[in-house]
Amino acid sequence: MAVFLLKRLTLQIIKTENNYIRRCFSKHMVQKTAPALSSSLAASAPRLASLIPAKCFSTVEDTQDDRKKKTNDRTLTNTGRKIHARIIRVFDEKGNDLGNMHRADVIRLMDERDLRLVQRNSNAEPPEYQLMTGMQIHQERLRLREQEKAKPKAGPTVRKELTFSSNIGQHDLETKSKQIQQWIEKKYQVQITIKKAKYADNPENKTEEIFHQILQTMPGVATFLSRPQAVKGGTALTCILRHLSKKEEKAHADSQAQKTDPLNKENGNGRESDVVHP
Repeated sequence: MAVFLLKRLTLQIIKTENNYIRRCFSKHMVQKTAPALSSSLAASAPRLASLIPAKCFSTVEDTQDDRKKKTNDRTLTNTGRKIHARIIRVFDEKGNDLGNMHRADVIRLMDERDLRLVQRNSNAEPPEYQLMTGMQIHQERLRLREQEKAKPKAGPTVRKELTFSSNIGQHDLETKSKQIQQWIEKKYQVQITIKKAKYADNPENKTEEIFHQILQTMPGVATFLSRPQAVKGGTALTCILRHLSKKEEKAHADSQAQKTDPLNKENGNGRESDVVHP
């Protein structure tokens, strides 16, 4: 009887150990396979392609852009034998109009006279070209370059400010007038403020005369942008000077020439200038 009980107890212990081992093994297998399964699912999931903005391809737009660049380009370029239009209008090296010509005839004329072909106006119908020598092209490029340099650079107008008292000495006033003239010649605007001296008995028109005195040192160069006016409760006067425009400079020069021409003066042909005089 004791042997039977011992045998049954042994079998029960073996069965329990096997169940415990199986549970541990299955738990270990689940932990190992779970990350692999999740990574495989993530890898198999489709990804949305990122949208990248791209410029639409269009030969029409590109052609129009190239045409605008050629139209706006002021540099002279020898087109050589690449004449796109079949019929073009041709000018010779002296500027004479040769009329409309076939491009084959133009190429033959270039070879005969050893000339270059330069496009003058691509927007004309038919396009306009000119025959030029190499020296003419070089000189014209230099002229256009100098013309480009002479153009005024666009930018904000610079304004200088100057303040002094109405009882300023003559020497100091001349010094300040020279400084103002230097600014005006650089196309600056100059705002001048003159404070009335506290213990000086200077009437307002006396202070205003100082502005005109300064302006008279720059004849044909400067004029009023804003005339003298009272500020700070009447304790000061201010005005703004500017450089003359091209039209005003010409009008001033014409008026001075007419004043010095005795014939025009006798005939009464003088006319007033558009410049605002002090």
